[in-house]
Amino acid sequence: MSTTLDLVAALKQELKAAHMTYADLAQALGMAESSVKRMLSKGDMSLSRVDEICRALKIDFAELARRVADAQPLLREMTAEQERAVVADKKLLLVAICVLSQWTLEQMTTSYRLSEAECVKYLVQLDRIGIIELRALNRYRLKLAKTFRWRPHGPVMNYFRDHALLDYFAGGFDGTGEGLMLVHGSVSRTLAPLFMERLQRVAQDFAQQHQTDQKLAGKDREGYTLVLAMRSWEFEAFGALRR
Repeated sequence: MSTTLDLVAALKQELKAAHMTYADLAQALGMAESSVKRMLSKGDMSLSRVDEICRALKIDFAELARRVADAQPLLREMTAEQERAVVADKKLLLVAICVLSQWTLEQMTTSYRLSEAECVKYLVQLDRIGIIELRALNRYRLKLAKTFRWRPHGPVMNYFRDHALLDYFAGGFDGTGEGLMLVHGSVSRTLAPLFMERLQRVAQDFAQQHQTDQKLAGKDREGYTLVLAMRSWEFEAFGALRR
């Protein structure tokens, strides 16, 4: 859906919420009702006309624009170009991971060696890339869906494999709240997707708990990284021994 159609849809929703008919709007604008219907049907109107409609509805244009933005579909996956832009700069990747966790600007600058100016610069870049919508006072709206994932063979996952995978699995996984389980088995091909759905639910539960616990003091929270995976795979050394 184009931006113009989104704007018209938002205006129609505001009319409905205000219990204002096309005839009421026409009277407020000094237009014929048929002209108002045609204007909203075609989406053919100037910005000054949009301002007039906003005044008739007693809403601010900035608030209307924000509602249009909020109604946009969230990204379940980025393009390869977006991911390449993210991994091109380590600090930008760091800020991207922070916004995925809904960190505030203060949390980022307090936790990492990033100045406020640097952080704002990277937030602006993430806004341009399309990951967030940067708002006043350096607040932002994440434009990624809850089901968002990095591209399986995209730039970010490749970066993770090249630079973080060995470091992650080198840990002992023996601390409080830690664990590493390696389970191998042969199951029905029809059941395998069901296990994957369960893993996805665990990931969503983890993400939701992260959001809920943001109200806790920093001393009461600990940073964890959850990795869930399942694939048809055999250790290369074992495969080499197959008859």
